Amino acid sequence: MQVFTTQRRIIITCHKWLSPTLQTEVKALGFAIVRAFPTGVELFGTVEDCITLNLQLRCASQVMYALKSFTCNNPDELYNNLVSLPWETIIAPEGYFSVTSNVYHPTIRTELFANLRVKDAIVDRMRNQVNTRPSTGAALSGAVVYLFWKNEEAEIFLDTSGETLAKHGYRKLPGKAPMLEVLAASTILATKWNRQSPFINPMCGSGTLAIEAALIATNRVPGLLRNNYAFMHITGYQPAMYENRKAVLTQQIKEVPGLTIIASDLSAEAIKVSKINAEVAGVAHLIQFEVCDFELTNVPPQAGGVVMFNPEYGERLGDISELEMTYARMGDFLKNKCMGYTGYIFTGNLELAKKIRLKPSRRIEYFNATIDCRLLEYEMYSGTKRIDKEIK
Repeated sequence: MQVFTTQRRIIITCHKWLSPTLQTEVKALGFAIVRAFPTGVELFGTVEDCITLNLQLRCASQVMYALKSFTCNNPDELYNNLVSLPWETIIAPEGYFSVTSNVYHPTIRTELFANLRVKDAIVDRMRNQVNTRPSTGAALSGAVVYLFWKNEEAEIFLDTSGETLAKHGYRKLPGKAPMLEVLAASTILATKWNRQSPFINPMCGSGTLAIEAALIATNRVPGLLRNNYAFMHITGYQPAMYENRKAVLTQQIKEVPGLTIIASDLSAEAIKVSKINAEVAGVAHLIQFEVCDFELTNVPPQAGGVVMFNPEYGERLGDISELEMTYARMGDFLKNKCMGYTGYIFTGNLELAKKIRLKPSRRIEYFNATIDCRLLEYEMYSGTKRIDKEIK
């Protein structure tokens, strides 16, 4: 089976509510989307196309290449359908693979059992065809086979990503309750930032928003920060496929003269963590770090950039009464120090958001894990009026 040159169905998954941004990214890479849904998109392509997608997407989780769909009513049917596939042409006999799954069927009490039946089918096929078998385990460090089985419909995929793309690989020290990299990237891409004007990130925590802003502005794609993908362990993989794309993407990194990205935090430890993460990402030289209360953050006057907050919102951290004061202070900061900017506050607490007392010009829905969140946009024109308004 020549998966690197054979077009099949590709499913790209993402976290809930990131699909619109993912769709924009996929289209920008020249792919036609067949179907979009809340947690991903569908298109057609080869595993060679999957290399491009894995390297360049900022908001994806996994890139799945379909091998076979079939009707399945029990574990034996699962095994019989999979043992017939030519696994010896997909996974090297001396290689390593792992199995992951999402299973919704009454005959399966635990996905581990479904994974075992998939593994058995692959191993038995290999033994029968080439008298040897690859090793297996839970680590996603080699080839990865993914099963989706719901009711009577099942489909088997090659997960060409392996470890999730949602982690961009630079955050060695996460800090407290950090924003996931894909979520940070999606929220930035949803703003009106032109990638040349200032990007100000008060209360920066571990620096994820500022780092993602620097990566986006300079066209550094997440794939440049990673050196192992599941597609590298599929039979037929040629390192030149990857190296050539990586070389082109490196050449496409651009300098932005006068780019100003400022990240501040009251915690010196948070700034230390942010600097380490920024160094790993290769963008520390692009970010000005400040240890200060957010109200003292340097904001270049009338620069027309973006000010972006990701404050605590009481679900996991912070005392609510103190946070009410903090949210009110954020509103004052935007009103008094950020004229000419567009302000953004990402929060999972809409009651606290009322304390900002500014009228959002836009509300974009997101999820952070299981928390229903909003990215609130504030146009900070001169003379912005403060009003109390319920946020929905």
